[in-house]
Amino acid sequence: MTVCVFIDGAAGTTGLEIADRLAGRTDLSLLTLEDARRKDPAARREALNDADVAILCLPDDAAREAVALIDGTTRVIDASSAHRTADGWTYGFPELGFEVADARRVANPGCYPTGFLALVVPLLRAGLLPPDWPLTVNAVSGYSGGGKTLIERFDAAPDLAFRDYGFGLAHKHVPEMTVHAGLSHPPVFAPMVSRAYRGMIVEVPLPLVALPARPSRRAIHDALAAFFAGWPLIHVHDEAPDELLMASGAAPSDRLDLYVFTDAAETQARLVATLDNLGKGAGGAAVQSLNLMAGLDPLAGLVL
Repeated sequence: MTVCVFIDGAAGTTGLEIADRLAGRTDLSLLTLEDARRKDPAARREALNDADVAILCLPDDAAREAVALIDGTTRVIDASSAHRTADGWTYGFPELGFEVADARRVANPGCYPTGFLALVVPLLRAGLLPPDWPLTVNAVSGYSGGGKTLIERFDAAPDLAFRDYGFGLAHKHVPEMTVHAGLSHPPVFAPMVSRAYRGMIVEVPLPLVALPARPSRRAIHDALAAFFAGWPLIHVHDEAPDELLMASGAAPSDRLDLYVFTDAAETQARLVATLDNLGKGAGGAAVQSLNLMAGLDPLAGLVL
């Protein structure tokens, strides 16, 4: 029996990415609404309750409203940030140990936190990084991460090359970074946007000489590699290239690549994650969770 899936918010950026990954699959059936009925509460309620799994690609308040419309047994994957630290919701990052397969309510991780958590959680669990360490995370995303509004803004202004923001230090991704890493203090988060449609580079600098464990590059690399062993979407690179680039016309990808850079004396480190903000940072993560929840091939439909 095929699994029936409804994407609420299918016309949005993340919804379209998910639909692309589900296209042509015979192990799933996609329940769709005509354009005239997409925002009809009665039609949405019916679709949400008829589906085996509903994927919410909506603003936060609309996602909460959608959950309230569900009366029956429909399982939910919420791609918004509405439920990422909420009680009763499973965080949709199985590589970090969250039990997604049997969950009824799954909150899709944010794109920035995906890179950050992949870099720091293994080190925290291995005792190489203390939970009370004052962490900083610097990140650059493709402009599609801001949804339709930011896409339209960049498309309408060809001279707009870079956006630095979040100066109030209260970005909505900070709580999930703090909670799911188990940190004593929220990290200082410096998000930026570049003139590339998709892609993301997330960096965590560490003064190794000041850390209690004084970890070497090899110790950090091996902790990451051991933690993610057996998870094919995450690759821990042993090499340290001279540069990492974001291409303006990059193809979709559901991979997550991790790098460890240090100075020659190994007194400082830069931990770097690269990913597609619309792939493992959004639509790809939702499809991965869907596959696990449906008992299907975890990699089905994903772009490797």
